Amino acid sequence: MRKLWLVMTLVIVLGAMGVPPAAAAPTPTQALPPGCQEGVLPSGGLSLICIPSSGWNGDLLVWAHGYVAFNEPLGFYNLYLGETYLPDLVQSLGYAFATTSYRTNGLAIVTGVDDVAELIAAFPAAAGRAPAHTYMTGASEGGIVTALMAERHPELLTGALSACGPIGDFRKQTDYLGDFRVLFDYFFPNVLPPSPINIPPQVIANWQSTYVPAIAQQVRANPRQALQLISTSRAATQMLSMSSMISTTVNVLWYNVFATNDASAKLGGNPFGNRMRLYNGSLNDLALNQHVQRFRADPAALAALTPYQTTGVLTIPMVTLHTTGDEVIPFWHQLLYRGKVQTSGRGQLLQIPIFRYGHCNFTTNEALAGFAIMIFISTGQQVRGLPDHFDPAQFERDFQKARNLQGGVYPSD
Repeated sequence: MRKLWLVMTLVIVLGAMGVPPAAAAPTPTQALPPGCQEGVLPSGGLSLICIPSSGWNGDLLVWAHGYVAFNEPLGFYNLYLGETYLPDLVQSLGYAFATTSYRTNGLAIVTGVDDVAELIAAFPAAAGRAPAHTYMTGASEGGIVTALMAERHPELLTGALSACGPIGDFRKQTDYLGDFRVLFDYFFPNVLPPSPINIPPQVIANWQSTYVPAIAQQVRANPRQALQLISTSRAATQMLSMSSMISTTVNVLWYNVFATNDASAKLGGNPFGNRMRLYNGSLNDLALNQHVQRFRADPAALAALTPYQTTGVLTIPMVTLHTTGDEVIPFWHQLLYRGKVQTSGRGQLLQIPIFRYGHCNFTTNEALAGFAIMIFISTGQQVRGLPDHFDPAQFERDFQKARNLQGGVYPSD
């Protein structure tokens, strides 16, 4: 208890600095490089295929983008890694590049797997021949699309790199987002209108202009409640940083606001249930569990989640990247997925933890290293970005260290 109050005191001091919250929503890019061609897949998803004008090594990299809100236009999203444009980077390494918008935005995982399969099938006509090797990588929602492709369509891929995706247990991910919302409503009543499982259109329409500033103001003004929210939800933050507490709160709530109605429509009901959940980590857990909102998941929605679950059965090599302080898709997904692979007894899995706060918060060099390692363990080829002293045992030691960071705060860089 003394430790909790010490942290609260330090958060109050940092809160006076008034650090602004981070932006949560993804944005598309409109720029297309030379040598790229757009198309439309049989499903209706858009395709973008780029072939190097010279020096093509005959291989293909497929990119699966992350979650895009239901009310955004179809497009080619998440094509920048910092200042680096992915099609340019991939082609500079000698690889062809292909991506799809998917046929729909919002919850697009299962259909996204089918869209990627169509994209791969469309590539030979665009390139004039089939690729010698096909690799796939994706981040966030694209991370689970990549993992499911590796499990369900290994005949289409040589290797896979899954980054920061909800690959451990998709139902637990929906519960994590729902739990965070009901806990937020308990500690910060009346900031967001009810209900957590049925989002009013005005909240979506006025999210950035009205609700983000209101959430940031409330968190900054009430650090005691904010710390209890972080403690009970087990969401990641940076050590002693009011800025990251605001960022975590806004970013996780963004997914509740923009994903809930779309997911319920596509799953045939509400998938979130917490009737028997016991929350802990507050200053009064008894009161919390007596008064927090409770919901029952619809059986039809739970049944519809089955195709979203990974199995851990891998017949091609897969590498994963995940920041240990991911506030949106927690690192514990990596622990759960490792358990699935170990239970299945099949597959070559190399997990690389990145000790940093933030969702998919990788540097260009880290992403390039993950790609190079995936190529190396898949074919033995060495490409730019492969660490000089590639030591899988070191990644295993890092992974065991990352286990100890679960459910806590994360150091800043």
